[in-house]
Amino acid sequence: MSASSGAPVLVVGFDDQAASLAALRTAADLALRLGADLHVVHGIDARDEPVDPDTDVGTWDTYKHKALEHLRVQVEQTLAAHPGAWTYHAANGNPAKLLVRIADEEQALMIVVGTHRHRSLARMMRGSVSRGVARAAHHPVLLVADFAGR
Repeated sequence: MSASSGAPVLVVGFDDQAASLAALRTAADLALRLGADLHVVHGIDARDEPVDPDTDVGTWDTYKHKALEHLRVQVEQTLAAHPGAWTYHAANGNPAKLLVRIADEEQALMIVVGTHRHRSLARMMRGSVSRGVARAAHHPVLLVADFAGR
């Protein structure tokens, strides 16, 4: 569905983590209550690439395409019953910077992102998208934890 109605905008970050799905559901509920359009954003980064750096280019591209298609389908399924307007953006780059840029371009009311209660070593090395958004955003940021994962 396309979000271009001139309504207020909420930007939500999405990846394959449970907290991200909780953020998407929360953002959809808020968008409905506020009469806002929803912009779902995925920053394509190293997390979308195969783990083995020696993988041939064809396999690499196939893996990346399947991973990105899986995310898009998750968004479509989650928002299937959502009556409001929404769009899905997937672009290369740092996810936090991408969320902030789209929020600025759309003059968003808010950015909604999932946050994890426990940080693994891998997450600490990659950096936290929610922390990066909170530091750089020019709009309010709502952090949503996955309470089901407790």
